[in-house]
Amino acid sequence: MTQRLEEIMTKVVATVRPDQPIRDAAKIMHEYNVGIVPVVENGQCVGMLTDRDIVIRATSSGRDGNTPISNIMTKNVVTASSQMDVHQAANLMAQHQIRRLPVVDNNQLNGIVSLGDLAVEEIYENEAGDALSNISLNDNYA
Repeated sequence: MTQRLEEIMTKVVATVRPDQPIRDAAKIMHEYNVGIVPVVENGQCVGMLTDRDIVIRATSSGRDGNTPISNIMTKNVVTASSQMDVHQAANLMAQHQIRRLPVVDNNQLNGIVSLGDLAVEEIYENEAGDALSNISLNDNYA
């Protein structure tokens, strides 16, 4: 029997709103020791923001901490449903070169799954490794 994402995903996820300044996102990343936060508006995942986005898209181009998250977030987000099979999720992550996959049901963010979550499940270790090997250093959700 295959596992579904709902069985392995992280269900409590720190999020930010698109209108918040990137300074808030950086504080949340620091507080929760994460490098990525989903950008959520009215419960819907409208973007993803990574620590790399802050450095590359904001800091290196002279933007300050008051820059709205919406100005630098990744907007075309690949998502999965909580009922998706973990094998399908690994393939989706490899196909889109992403390391973290927001889990969305009924247009509402319910969690997030990472390649690490897949690797923890011993039977998916090879798939997680295969997915990681297909993800370039310039992945979309670093």
